[in-house]
Parts: sequence; structure tokens; C-alpha cells
Amino acid sequence: EPIKLWLAKVGYERMQEMADPALSLDRARQTWQQHGRSEKWIQQRMTGQETRNKLTDYWREHEIKAGQEFAILTNIIHQEWSGVSVKEHKAAKGLSSHNLRDHMTEAELIFTALAELSTRQIAENQDATGMTENASAAKAGGAIARQARRQLESQTGKSVVSGENYLPSGAAQGALKAPKKQPG
Repeated sequence: EPIKLWLAKVGYERMQEMADPALSLDRARQTWQQHGRSEKWIQQRMTGQETRNKLTDYWREHEIKAGQEFAILTNIIHQEWSGVSVKEHKAAKGLSSHNLRDHMTEAELIFTALAELSTRQIAENQDATGMTENASAAKAGGAIARQARRQLESQTGKSVVSGENYLPSGAAQGALKAPKKQPG
């Protein structure tokens, strides 16, 4: 009986969110607050999601299929800006089924958003269509964020790409190796 009541409550909440999508944003904010994220981190995460949505909307409209093709392009962008693949970054943070972005530092979120914003603007400027053209835009967009990351790292002496995560103590297994140096 308690499970039925819980399911009914969750179903009711989701129906309310369908009628008023802002409620789902509030729920996400509350969840991140409960997990100890700062207001600054939450704002950056939400801004990054909006940037991501605009990019995936562009891809959908330009012959990129959701799922595998999105993942390929996302990995190109991530590899370009960070020097590690999404899989390597997740491993460094000790993540398996978790969302990488939910475990990024504020700086990682910012550079991811910069790379995705740059990718979209380049793709729009070139009217990139299909995988080949969008992969080229992804490399170029990621390269812009890589240059900015390297400048920040040279000024601070600290790596932007981090093994930090928000897993409970003892749950993380990964340790970040220094990002592979890429030319340029």
C-alpha cells in the first residue's frame, strides 16, 4: 500500500509538471540543493542545460539522430575542450551510471557550455548539416574552449578537468590522470 501511495503521488507531481514545466525546474533545483550543491553551481548547471538543449535542437533540425550520433558529437566536443573522452572523464570521477554533468565542477560546467555554445554558433554560421559537417563544427567549438581552458590553467597553475565528484565518501574509485596534451 505505501508503494501505491508513493506511485500515485509521483504520478500526480509529473502531471502537474506537464501542465507547468517550471515545476520540474523547481524540483531539479531542490534535488541539487538536497545534494549540497551551491546556488552558483545550480545556476551554472541550469544555464549549461539550456545551452545543450539549443545545440541538440540544432542537430535534430540538421540531420543528426538523437542517441548514438548525439553521443559521438558530444564526445568530439568533450575530447577537444578537455583532452579526455566522456568515458575517461566519468572513470576519473569514479562514475558508472551517473550523469557526468551532475558531477562536474563549476569550471567544468562553464567550459562544457562554452564548447557547446561555440559548436552551435559555428554550425549555424556554416549551416552544418549531417555528421561530417557537424563533427567539423564540434571540433572547432571544442578547440575554442580548449584554448580558453589552457589560458586559465596557465594563469592559475590548476587543471580545470577534475576527478572531483559529488558521490558519497568512499564511493568514488577514479583518480584523474593529467589530461593528454594536444597540439595547439
